[in-house]
Amino acid sequence: MTDSTNAIQELRKLGQSVWLDNVYRSLITSGDLQKLIDMGVTGLTSNPSIFQKAIAASEDYNESLVRHAESGKDAVGVFEALATEDIVAVADLLAPVYHRTGGADGFASLEVNPHLARDTQGTISEARRLYDLMGRPNVMIKVPATPEGIPAIRQLISDGINVNVTLIFSAKTYADVREAYISGLEAFSRSGGDPSTVSSVASFFISRVDTAVDAAIGEAVDAGNTILGSLISKAAISNARVAYQEFGRSFGEDRFVTLQEEGALVQRPLWASTSTKNPELSDVLYVEELIGPDTVNTLPDATLEAFLDHGTAQQTLDADIEDAADTLFAIDSAGIKMDDITDKLLKDGLKLFADSYDEVVADVDRKRASLVRG
Repeated sequence: MTDSTNAIQELRKLGQSVWLDNVYRSLITSGDLQKLIDMGVTGLTSNPSIFQKAIAASEDYNESLVRHAESGKDAVGVFEALATEDIVAVADLLAPVYHRTGGADGFASLEVNPHLARDTQGTISEARRLYDLMGRPNVMIKVPATPEGIPAIRQLISDGINVNVTLIFSAKTYADVREAYISGLEAFSRSGGDPSTVSSVASFFISRVDTAVDAAIGEAVDAGNTILGSLISKAAISNARVAYQEFGRSFGEDRFVTLQEEGALVQRPLWASTSTKNPELSDVLYVEELIGPDTVNTLPDATLEAFLDHGTAQQTLDADIEDAADTLFAIDSAGIKMDDITDKLLKDGLKLFADSYDEVVADVDRKRASLVRG
């Protein structure tokens, strides 16, 4: 990198956006988020686990919490008010990025209630309500890529609502997600909508795949399949690189090109869960190995700091594609079924977010009772 640029800006030159995978009230009010935006961060993602940590561990929300509680809101209503306040404030800070990029970047993401992940109509209604409530063109509504979520995604895109499709683990699910976006855009266009006003990302989860597959490889190695040991910590990057090839194919076909001529944006792959869980791996592995045009990497604070400190920015996503396919084939041939693993990862991810949602609502309820009484 040059003296005048940092690693985030170098990624931007290669076509990749860096988003922050975190939010808390003092990040916004202290000016720290603005500093990150000034350094080149162009978006932010949140989830129920992030909000649970933010609200439980801080007194920053107390004043707002009391105000919303005294207005008659229950614990769910108070939590929603706190979360939407944060996301609206972030969206306003990112508005210059959104306008500068013509609506291609500068988004803040808020997830629908994770208990609706298996409810298509419930997800559609909740997403529409939240989008209207926040009233910002650069807000994305996060919808999990469940079988029930896919038709909801298509409908929301056809409504002109920006969608961050979350909890994608498998190639098959990702194919369904791309189809939902493209067919949703087609419907939006047919109804007189302007495709250039809709944006979406497809959030492919990375480190959780390696954690699960490496555990299965470890069992196979213990059982005598020593050759598989060379594939430790290769599944997630291989999975993402193969997915990126599919992204290129889908959005290079005539069907999407027709939409592109109307101003439609590609649905960018977003790499999520990019902090390394294995201490033997580089702390920037899932950044350095997944760099390419038309992508986003959303980074937790520590990974962002590490990449700024010692990360290398060079295009890597299209490297060793044959090796990536061979890796996935070898894992499957050894009896480790990626579909079974990714199905379980989706189920576990949904439970994690639902549990965090319940925890943050309970935390809000306790604080509400204590503060209002006080």
